[in-house]
Amino acid sequence: MIEQRAFNVEPWGLTETELRLDLIAQAESLFALSNGHIGLRGNLDEGEPHGLPGTYLNSVHELRPLPYAEAGYGFPESGQTVINVTNGKIMRLLVDDEPFDVRYGQLRKHERRLDFREGVLTRVAEWSSPARRTVRVTSKRLVSFTHRSIVAIVYEVEPLDGPATLVVQSELMANEALPPMGRDPREAAVLEAPLRSLEYESRDNMVELVHETIHSGLRMAAAMDHVIEGTDGVRIVKHVAPDIGRVVVTDHLQPGQRLRIVKFLAYGWSRQRSLPAVRDQVGAALTSAHHAGVDGLFAEQKRYLDEFWARADVELEGDTEIQQAVRFALFHVLQAGARAELRPIPAKGLTGPGYDGHAFWDTETFVLPVLTYTNPASVADVLRWRHGTLSIAKDRARQLGLAGAAFPWRTITGEECSAYWPAGTAAFHVNADIADAAIRYVDVTDDAAFEEETGLELLIETARLWRSLGHYDVHGDFRIDGVTGPDEYSALADNNLYTNLMAQRNLVGAADACERHLEKARCCGVTTDEMAEWRAAARAVLIPYDEDLGVHQQADGFTRHQLWDFDHTKPEQYPLLLNFPYFDIYRKQVVKQSDLVLAMHLCGNSFSAEQKAKNFEYYERITVRDSSLSACTQAVLAAEVGHMSLAFDYLAECALLDLQDLQHNTRNGLHIAALAGTWIALVAGLGGMRDQNGVIAFAPRLPEGLTRLTFTLTRKGLQLRVTVLLQEATYELLHGEGSMDVLHHGERLTVEDGVAVRRPIPPAPFRPAPTQPKGREPRHR
Repeated sequence: MIEQRAFNVEPWGLTETELRLDLIAQAESLFALSNGHIGLRGNLDEGEPHGLPGTYLNSVHELRPLPYAEAGYGFPESGQTVINVTNGKIMRLLVDDEPFDVRYGQLRKHERRLDFREGVLTRVAEWSSPARRTVRVTSKRLVSFTHRSIVAIVYEVEPLDGPATLVVQSELMANEALPPMGRDPREAAVLEAPLRSLEYESRDNMVELVHETIHSGLRMAAAMDHVIEGTDGVRIVKHVAPDIGRVVVTDHLQPGQRLRIVKFLAYGWSRQRSLPAVRDQVGAALTSAHHAGVDGLFAEQKRYLDEFWARADVELEGDTEIQQAVRFALFHVLQAGARAELRPIPAKGLTGPGYDGHAFWDTETFVLPVLTYTNPASVADVLRWRHGTLSIAKDRARQLGLAGAAFPWRTITGEECSAYWPAGTAAFHVNADIADAAIRYVDVTDDAAFEEETGLELLIETARLWRSLGHYDVHGDFRIDGVTGPDEYSALADNNLYTNLMAQRNLVGAADACERHLEKARCCGVTTDEMAEWRAAARAVLIPYDEDLGVHQQADGFTRHQLWDFDHTKPEQYPLLLNFPYFDIYRKQVVKQSDLVLAMHLCGNSFSAEQKAKNFEYYERITVRDSSLSACTQAVLAAEVGHMSLAFDYLAECALLDLQDLQHNTRNGLHIAALAGTWIALVAGLGGMRDQNGVIAFAPRLPEGLTRLTFTLTRKGLQLRVTVLLQEATYELLHGEGSMDVLHHGERLTVEDGVAVRRPIPPAPFRPAPTQPKGREPRHR
C-alpha cells in the first residue's frame, strides 16, 4: 500500500516530494498521461530505474493463443494483449560522462507534480554525480487533448556548482525489455519483441520509425523532432536503426547557463492504411505541433481543461483528501476517453497493461454514466466503437445458437478474449449494459441522430439476444437461465436478478426506440409483432425473491446456498479467487462485488424503499469487495437507505483505491471504473441523483465530516449546479436559457435560469448499522 505521506494533499494536483523506489511502479500509474489515443506511464525521463515501462496506443495489440486443457465448441481461439509500443519519453543525461541515475550519486531534490488544471506532468530534480558535480533537471510532459497524435516534452538541464559537459540522448525505442509478471490473472501477458521494423529514417533533428505487429498485422509509426537551445558550441548527432532512433545533444555549460530541448512526439497507427500513409500522418502531426509551438500546446491544454472543469468539477468541504481524490479521478476518467474516437475505454485506460488492455462491461456501467453528464461526445464515440463491432457480435451470437448480438465480456477489437467461459461467454449482461448506456446517452443529450444512426441498431440486436436467450416457463414467467452476473463469485446461475432487470430495460428501450424511428426499424427487419414480443417478455421477466427471508435473491436459489466460512478465512486469503477453487466459491453465499445492490441502484424503481433496506443489510453480510467495482455501489445504496457514515467509508475506499494502492495492483495501471465510481459515490450517493422516467431526481444528504458538496452536470444542453449543505440543498442553472424540472426528496421543482431554488434536507431514517464479513469492514473515515 501507498502511505499518504508519499504525496501532498492538495486540491488541484498530485505532488511527490520524495522518490520511493519501492513505489516507483505505482507512481508510474498515478502520474500517467493520456488523451484516449496515446498513453504514457509516468516513467522517469531518463528511462531508468523503472517499475514498468509503458507507451500505449489505444487498440494496438498483439494476438496470442488461448490454451485450453480441453477444447470446447465456441471457445475463443485467440487472445488480444495490449503492447508497449515505441517509447519516445526517454531523455538520457550524462554529466561529465556520469549517467544521471537516481540510484547513484545523491538525489538532493525530487519533485513531480501532475496538475489537473494544466494537464501537465512537471518534474524538478537536483542531483550530484558520484564525481560531485551537481545539476538541476526540470521537465514538463504533455499528451495533448487538442492535437490527438502529439506528445510534447520540455527537458532542461543546468549545472549548479561548476562547469559541466552535458550529453542528452533523446530516444525512440521499440521492443523494450519488460519485467516478468506475476500469477495474478488481472495482470497482463508479457509479449517479447512484438514489433517488426518496416522503415526507419532521420533528417535534421527528426527521427521516424515504422513498425508492424507480427501477428495482428497493425502498422504503426512514431516520430520525434526537436527544438534545441544551448550555447554556440552545442553539437547534435543522430543515429537510427530498426528499433532505435537517437538524437544526441552535447554542450558545455557554466553555472547560470541552460540546455533546453523541446521534444515533439507523434504517433499513428492503422490496420488498413499503407506504410506511406501512416508515416505521412505522423509527419503532418509534427508539422502541426511545430506550428502551434510548445507554449501554444500548453495554452490549448489549459483552455480545454478549463472548459471541462467548468462543467464537471466536484467541490467538497470537510475532507481535503477526498477533494483531491475526486479531481484526480475525474482527470483520469477524462484522459481515458477524451480522444479515444471510435476506440474502447480499457479497464486500465492507457495507464498500464493490466487485464491485457481489455475493455469490459464496466466501461458502459461505470465510466460512461460519468462522461454522459460531463463529456458526452466521448460517450457517443465509445458507443460507435461498439456499433462498429456489431457484425462480430452477431457472428458470436450465431455461433452460440442465439439471435441478435452477443457482445464480448472482455475485448480490444470486438472478439471475445476470455478463455474462461463461465465468467466470459456466460456474462451476457454486458449486452444490456451497452444498451443501458445508449439509452442513457440519448435521454440525457436528446441526440436523436445518434439514436437513429447508432443506438437503434444496438438496442434492436441486444433485444433480439434476450428474446432468444430467455424462455417462458409453465407459469408464464420469462426466465434467463445459466448466466453469470456482475458478481464473479457466482457463475451459470438461473435468473440473475441484475441480468433480468437490465434485460427488461433493454427490451422496453428497444421497443420504444423502434417506435420513434419506425422506418429505420423496418430496415432492420423489426416488425410490430417483434416489438410486442419484446414488451411481453419484459413484463414477464422473473424476479427471484425469498419469501421466507423477505429479501430478493441474487439468482434463483442463491439464499439457499451454504454461507461462506468467513470466521476461518484469513486476511491474507483475500482475494478469494487467488486462494480458493472456483467450484467452492460458486456454491457458497459469498459475493465478490455488489451484484444485486447494483441492480437496486440502476433499476431502483423495481424495489420499494423497505426492500432496498432489507436487501442491502442482507448482502452487506456476505460481500467481501474483492472487486474494485464494489465500494462505489455500496456507497450509493448505503446513502439511499440512510447509512450515511457507512456511505462515507465506502466513498473513501473507492476514492483512495489507487492513490493508496488498496488492492495492491495499481502498479499495472489505474482502475478507471473505480475512479469513475468516486463521482458516482458522491453524485448518486451523497447527492442521491437518479435519472429515470424523464425526470432527474436528487435526495441529497451529507455524512458527518462533510459540510458542503457542490457538483455540476449537463442535461439536455443545460448545466445544473447542485449545492448540498447539512440542512439545505440549492439548485441553479448555469450558462443558458430555459428551465429544468427536478425532484428533491420526491418534491417536484422547476429550476429556471438565474433563480436559485433552495429546499431543506429531511433527516435520514434511523436504521441499525449493518455488518460485513469478518475482516472485510471498510476503514472508518
